Amino acid sequence: MRLNKFIARATGKSRREADELIAAGRVKVDDQIAEIGTQFNETLSRVFLNNKELNLPDERTLIMLNKPTGYVSSRRAQAKDVRTLYELLPKDLQNLKTVGRLDKDSSGLILLTDDGDLAFQMTHPKFAKTKIYLVKLDKPLAPLHQQMIADFGIDLPDGKSQMTLEKMDESRKFWRATMREGRNRQIRRTFAALGYTVVELHRTNFGPYDLKDLPPGKWRKVD
Repeated sequence: MRLNKFIARATGKSRREADELIAAGRVKVDDQIAEIGTQFNETLSRVFLNNKELNLPDERTLIMLNKPTGYVSSRRAQAKDVRTLYELLPKDLQNLKTVGRLDKDSSGLILLTDDGDLAFQMTHPKFAKTKIYLVKLDKPLAPLHQQMIADFGIDLPDGKSQMTLEKMDESRKFWRATMREGRNRQIRRTFAALGYTVVELHRTNFGPYDLKDLPPGKWRKVD
């Protein structure tokens, strides 16, 4: 097994974070300081991070949470009047890390896990996991703007943004957006570039995971 994959599974960190720890000389395999790219036999060797032995968890923990609006995805809130989604979880799940994020004003499906390797596979752009959102706009979306977003993409400072849009009713304010990216506030910024404000943004699907009927503020374990 590659060392960064082992560290990711043992600590919940990403492979990139694991490589940073290795590069900093904080990881040993048996009594040798490890190097990036090291491979080893996890049944024969011992791995240490900051001189503390790492072990793989007996089993992976993965939960899905229906995040309500008003909650941030970080472990700590930066303002006293802002709540964090970790307040919705019991103490024995406080060690889990979010897989991607939803901003404070967005709601819906967010995954949390202690498996850094799984988090990497769900979030790295090369895996292109499908995400589905329900979007409410402040005014009807013009057909031309719908075509621009779906067929050509909208140029944003961090690159082109393109997504599939499905009309939910005849008001043209409610849409189902399907995309394979997840840049910071991408959907909001895409519509804002055309003069629209996203009033509500709710994620229902992330890769193979579907929120279904999970109530707001509730969570459940995923096998």
